[in-house]
Amino acid sequence: MICAPSFLSSNFSKLKQEILSINEAKWLHFDVMDGLFVSNTTYDHQMLKTIGEFSNQVFDCHLMIEKPEKYVDNYIENGADYITFHYEASHNPLKLIQYIQSKGVKAGISIKPNTRVEVLDDLLEYLDLILIMSVEPGKGGQKFIPNALDKINYLNNIRTQKKYEYLIEVDGGIQFDTAKMVKNVGCDVIVVGSFIFNQSNRNQIIKELENV
Repeated sequence: MICAPSFLSSNFSKLKQEILSINEAKWLHFDVMDGLFVSNTTYDHQMLKTIGEFSNQVFDCHLMIEKPEKYVDNYIENGADYITFHYEASHNPLKLIQYIQSKGVKAGISIKPNTRVEVLDDLLEYLDLILIMSVEPGKGGQKFIPNALDKINYLNNIRTQKKYEYLIEVDGGIQFDTAKMVKNVGCDVIVVGSFIFNQSNRNQIIKELENV
């Protein structure tokens, strides 16, 4: 699996040092929150520009925001490789997927834990990535919600049957045990936050998570 560290729980006062401490990770996960779609507020597209000065990792941007259509250009222009928006926040998800892809960026969609995975059925053939939330979006350090496993398994089975090429990503409550569980049902990318940043040997933890 690919491990995409979320640096939300890192020390922002020494951000460059924190990002360089996870330089073995091929991907870097950006948690963007607007205080509307979720209650918390984080950073915006400027963070991509800042980190882009010292990182050449894949920038995996998860927009937990209302009206993502209004803001995707900011992320495209500042170096996003993947832009994932929420099904629940978009009025015309297919149009937004195709717009992001027309700009040479990979398009992903995410659903909250209480949203049925079947709502994505008509979009699957167009997507580059699907992000399954295994916690309620908006806060770190929550416990893994087991129904994420059924959703990943469902998406993996359809991908196999129809020869789709999207990646399946999961975010929330990931550590060694849950990483193994999601891998067994077809997950490709794990987002891991505090479990990595609470450790001193971060690159070693990343390698172990990728190979559980």
